[in-house]
Amino acid sequence: MRLVSRLLIALVLLAAGPAAAQSWAEISGKARGQTVYFNAWGGSTKANDYIAWVGEQVKARHGIELRHVKVTDIAETVARVLAEKTAGRMEGGSADLLWINGENFAAMKANGLLHGPFTQALPNMALVDTAGKPTTVDFTVPVDGYEAPWSMAQLVFVRDTAVLPDPPTSIPALLDWAKANPGRFTYPQPPNFLGTTFLKQALIALTDDPAALTKPVESAAFERVTARLWPYLDALHPLLWRQGRVFPANGPDQRRLLNDGEIDISLAFSALEAASAIESGLLPATARVYTLNNGTIGNANFVAIPFNARAKEAAMVVADFLLSPEAQARKLDPRHWGTGTVLDLDKLSADQRALFDAVPKHPAAPALDSLGPALPEPHPSWMERIEKEWARRYAAG
Repeated sequence: MRLVSRLLIALVLLAAGPAAAQSWAEISGKARGQTVYFNAWGGSTKANDYIAWVGEQVKARHGIELRHVKVTDIAETVARVLAEKTAGRMEGGSADLLWINGENFAAMKANGLLHGPFTQALPNMALVDTAGKPTTVDFTVPVDGYEAPWSMAQLVFVRDTAVLPDPPTSIPALLDWAKANPGRFTYPQPPNFLGTTFLKQALIALTDDPAALTKPVESAAFERVTARLWPYLDALHPLLWRQGRVFPANGPDQRRLLNDGEIDISLAFSALEAASAIESGLLPATARVYTLNNGTIGNANFVAIPFNARAKEAAMVVADFLLSPEAQARKLDPRHWGTGTVLDLDKLSADQRALFDAVPKHPAAPALDSLGPALPEPHPSWMERIEKEWARRYAAG
């Protein structure tokens, strides 16, 4: 019986992966002196500055060198990791930590490109809200410990209240408003995540079968579920900024159009977008965010470790620091970034909770309970099919 028990314990440890077989002290010890190449979107000055601050902190506290590899589309990094595996590069990969979610996580998980599971080894995972926030699933795909959450996001619409005090609050109402105000709205060009999210938001509002979006897409279901989306876009596009012949490349480009007075409504994936932009001088003080009557798409952002990362231990230490109350409270502050926390504040000590209480209350920061429900993301396969069909219909302008 003792032999059987020992064998069972060994099998459990193997199944849990290498992270669980080491203590946190051992992981932290191996992490010291390692360099982490963090592949993350580099299109936001505040995000870049925040990651630079994280680098300073993990250097001082853990002796880790964090290098931000600024990417335009993390899918390019995913493709590189896949190419490394195909070429047999099972160790010494080019990336150690990725800012990732959605279809990119699904692709990496399906192709065995992820290290882990590792999140069970992170001390600060105990503080994460796994009941009220979507921190255990990523676009309906179970995380299973292969990525760690680090911020919450929800689609919001942004407008200058001095210019547009009464904005449209549903997808059908947006079309009616665009008819009365041609040229005053646009959205980023897919596959930019904001542009694709707008398409998914419209699809959720227009389809008669929203339950189908929770399952992998099939051709027959795709045609049926999207049957009302394309006529809607056909009607909307001639009413967009520049008649829908060109689209902004991303959220910052669209925000500039709003700030310059070329459009009246912009999109963002943070409830603190207006507050953060006002602090940076990128929007007027009267800018505010709002959501639609029936809610908007929400999700969590994650970090993951490639299977062949050089600095797995240091990547885990960085992921854990990103979950610390100090790092989460700083990221919540619009002066430093302005994105929602993944932590359950009721799990925090009094001193940890005080870090969040000390974040200044900005006039443009809405109460989180005023945003309405965060609608679940469709399965990642829908995103891919929608982007391809959008490109076929509209990419030529």
